[in-house]
Amino acid sequence: MLGMGSALDTLCGQAFGAGQVNMLGIYMQRSWVILNTTGLLLSFLYIFAEPLLKLIGQTPEISKTAGMLSIWMIPQLLAYAMNIPITKFLQAQSKIMVMAAAAAMALVLHTFFSWLLILKLGWGLAGAAVVLNSSWWFIVVAQLVYIFSGNCGRAWSGFSWKAFQNLWGFVKLSVASAVMLCLQTWYFMATILFTSYLKNAQVSLDALSICMNILGWTIMVSFGINAAISVRVSNELGAAHSRTAKFSLVVAVITSFLIAAFLSLILIFTSNDYPSLFSKDEDVKNLVKQLTPMLATFIIINDVQPVLSGVAVGAGWQSFVGYVNVACFYLFGIPFGLLMGYKLDMGVKGIWFGMMSGTALQICVLFWMIYRTNWNKEASKAEERIKKWGGHLDSKGNDVEK
Repeated sequence: MLGMGSALDTLCGQAFGAGQVNMLGIYMQRSWVILNTTGLLLSFLYIFAEPLLKLIGQTPEISKTAGMLSIWMIPQLLAYAMNIPITKFLQAQSKIMVMAAAAAMALVLHTFFSWLLILKLGWGLAGAAVVLNSSWWFIVVAQLVYIFSGNCGRAWSGFSWKAFQNLWGFVKLSVASAVMLCLQTWYFMATILFTSYLKNAQVSLDALSICMNILGWTIMVSFGINAAISVRVSNELGAAHSRTAKFSLVVAVITSFLIAAFLSLILIFTSNDYPSLFSKDEDVKNLVKQLTPMLATFIIINDVQPVLSGVAVGAGWQSFVGYVNVACFYLFGIPFGLLMGYKLDMGVKGIWFGMMSGTALQICVLFWMIYRTNWNKEASKAEERIKKWGGHLDSKGNDVEK
């Protein structure tokens, strides 16, 4: 669902850059229609989670508990469907502090009510579901109050039937965005899956989980830069500032690389000490230490990759990048990792090295795409995209004759 919502990074950003601010509200409403429909369809997986889990071999106890929790979490799924378009709508206007304030208030309330319902009152999973659902809907409502109160100017002019126009074109871009993001996420999850079949899998999984957690923490920085660069590139292309879009890309890549290099050096210099923060098992700590050079390298690679993906989203290249991900990740990275891990008996190091090679190949392809890009042409495409999916509007957002 997050992937489908990222289509708004392209459309809202380019519309805002072109001065067609009224389109932002229409785009957000279209995305609400698409994502809520998707959420309702996905809710059937939540409703029938228990029999599906039993079908794939889970124990009856786990299936029953997970199935019950899944049903309770349906309100959160629908909150995502509302919140993701709101987030993209506000990001395109650089209204970041509004989202930060709503999230901060939600965090305080979430922490208190988690303690109250789960620990103090002993509601257990039911309490966790209530708190999670309430926290996400609090964020949604708080942001909607801000938008409906007139704080976004012409970006929100009320509900419009135009939200239902040209939905198919919007769906195609949303699906392409979802495919691009899902292929990347599933690729990293596959690393853990394949590691679970190794000899001495417990130690390998423990060590890999530690590395993946560290990788997840460090990549949050590049995810922030990813959001920033996708908005900046789309804004500049929408405004026909092709040189500024290219310059923004260079700055973002260099910034992300330097931050990643700094974090990697910290890990290398503390490789004898930091594994003890996560485990007392000597075998696990030794394996984490052995994996640290690869982890440091992967942090650098993986912190540059989201920035390039952000550029792709900002420029509207989601469909093509989806094909690139299939080729680099699934036709090269996974087979190479399995060959290294199992056939050459390199274990978790081989699996991780092979899959890291797939990511490195994807980065090389994206760099090549960006190097060959005619940014003036991309600015023209942005103008055409605005006319196609936003209707023909003047600078004030009023309809004009075709």
